[in-house]
Amino acid sequence: MSAKLAGVIAGASVAAVVVTLAISGGPSAASSARHVDRHAGIAVRPDLPEPKVAQFAAGRSPVVKPTAAPATDIKAFTTSSTALAAGGKYTCPGYSGIDAPNPVANLLKDTFTWSTFAPYKVGDGNGNVNWRLNPYNNPSWYMWLHSLRWLGQGITAAGTGDTVAMDRVTAIAKDWVTDNPYSWKADIGAWESTMHRTNVLICLRQAVLSGLGQTTLPPAYAWLDQALIDHASFLNANWSGAWNHGTDESIALFGVGCTLDRADYKQTAQDRLAAGITTSIDDQGATNEQSTGYAQFNYALWGRAATVLQDCGVDPGTTITDRRTKLAEWLALATNSLGKLHQIGDTELIATGQFAGTSTEYAGSLGTKGIAPQQRVGIYSAGYVFGRTGWGETRPFSQESTYSIRFGPSRALHGHSDHTGITYTARGRDILITGGHAGYQNDVWRTWAKGQFSASTMTTPLSAEKYPATKLTRSAVSANSDFYEFKDVPGAGINRTRAVLVLKDPDMIIALDRATSTTAQQFQTLWHLPSDQKATVYSRTTALAMKPGDSTRTILFQVPYKQALPPGAILIKQGQTSPIQGWHYPKITTRNSAPTLMFARSGYAASILSFIVPARATQGVTYKVRTSGTTTIIDLALGSVRTSVGISAGGSLYRIS
Repeated sequence: MSAKLAGVIAGASVAAVVVTLAISGGPSAASSARHVDRHAGIAVRPDLPEPKVAQFAAGRSPVVKPTAAPATDIKAFTTSSTALAAGGKYTCPGYSGIDAPNPVANLLKDTFTWSTFAPYKVGDGNGNVNWRLNPYNNPSWYMWLHSLRWLGQGITAAGTGDTVAMDRVTAIAKDWVTDNPYSWKADIGAWESTMHRTNVLICLRQAVLSGLGQTTLPPAYAWLDQALIDHASFLNANWSGAWNHGTDESIALFGVGCTLDRADYKQTAQDRLAAGITTSIDDQGATNEQSTGYAQFNYALWGRAATVLQDCGVDPGTTITDRRTKLAEWLALATNSLGKLHQIGDTELIATGQFAGTSTEYAGSLGTKGIAPQQRVGIYSAGYVFGRTGWGETRPFSQESTYSIRFGPSRALHGHSDHTGITYTARGRDILITGGHAGYQNDVWRTWAKGQFSASTMTTPLSAEKYPATKLTRSAVSANSDFYEFKDVPGAGINRTRAVLVLKDPDMIIALDRATSTTAQQFQTLWHLPSDQKATVYSRTTALAMKPGDSTRTILFQVPYKQALPPGAILIKQGQTSPIQGWHYPKITTRNSAPTLMFARSGYAASILSFIVPARATQGVTYKVRTSGTTTIIDLALGSVRTSVGISAGGSLYRIS
């Protein structure tokens, strides 16, 4: 079975599946004289759903201290346990696709390929690599070079008895060990890749034993065990804490303990996993990484952790399973009507994984299998609101409307400055989006994509960002409308309030943004629209957005509320580079021009009442404003469907009819 096919299997399931890899066919042209004994090869787990072409930001990753009480049920099995009797083993965890563009023929040339960069010869052709090379001045390229994951295809071949491949991958690995003596902490690329490289060295050790048909490591490879001890020492001394880096580090440390029969390494690792699980996934099932993509990765990663523990004599307990069960429900609720995760934080546009036995099966399959979640709306104290008009009970799944709103703690880890930001789908398509995920290179595009101006929220561009904590101050969920109110301080002397009303039949979003400032400001409510739509200003209050030839268009308009509309109150920004605005990153390697609608005010206060209305291409919206005591009422008609909403004196939005 090829490594590529194993990746397809991995995409289908992230359960504890083990794939045995073997090289079929004759020797490559690069090494027609190689010796292959056709051993079965080593077992390799399928790849986890890590972000593709995973990047890393230059500089040391943060350390996240656990904030919740640790799990108490992760402990060694008793000696009478049948699980312990099964024997300790640590299965090679694979190479996360880094090996895919690096075939054995290229390894024999000391050539390394990563992402969209051209292949580069990093060695002298004999396995002697210049580990200080960074020809593209890219920290991710450098980090993945030091990870050694690119040796994966050669390690696979070595495990089957290919001695030429074995000689090359062991030469490169030994060269890394020689050129980067312990401790390599001064080299950030070598530091950050330690957990990955540890696993590669374990895989290499297994391949040497398999390829040579041995049960104990020959003396000529004693350096490999010493390298694992050095890596374990590094991991012991440098733990990233309660997030995916810390979890990966703990798994790798446990792997060394299992491989070398070191109870001390195993104990430290299991203690750290116990400390990390309750913070990485909180008691509501929410991730602390502020990213839907990384939430999905963490679901799989903690499943891997539980399997690794059990395979080597440690009872993973029930806490990991319980938290993953809650996270699966979170992921299902975070799934939009297109079967994709709402693109929040460092998240590419990705499908929801269909994890067996969880409601993600239903959400990810567009309701064609599995069981729907019991909740229609999820409100999470970690800072997420996920809602929808339904799960396909009375209309097709894809025709439901779905939304997300962000609030909660200040930006952290893989989060963006997106508080009060909204994403929205309706009528089988995206309606409101974010700017997406631009990758981790330290440039103006990354700054924009993770900043306030790439979210559909009210911004204050004349003030420096404070990355505020945002409170959900009021909420009311009913059968045909959902209301939320959020408050924060996005800049010095600025108070911001957003009230959101989401309607069902007719489906639309109404947002009331209010702000005051002690200094003169610009207040800009931004609405980010999909890149396939063309947006035009229809009037002083209204803009239209539609993909040419589509059956759906979005009508966006503002109603004057306690403030007259000034000149320039509605603008469209698209494909703008100074300042950056009007873009979307569906993935880190793709940047599309996309329209952004701006409702603008200036002064010391702002009150912006926005309506986002998905409609048939031939439909229009009419409205009338009236008052009843201190309540403002807006009567709306979308085609033949009529509804009325009220705004209380205190700024609450509610449906009247």
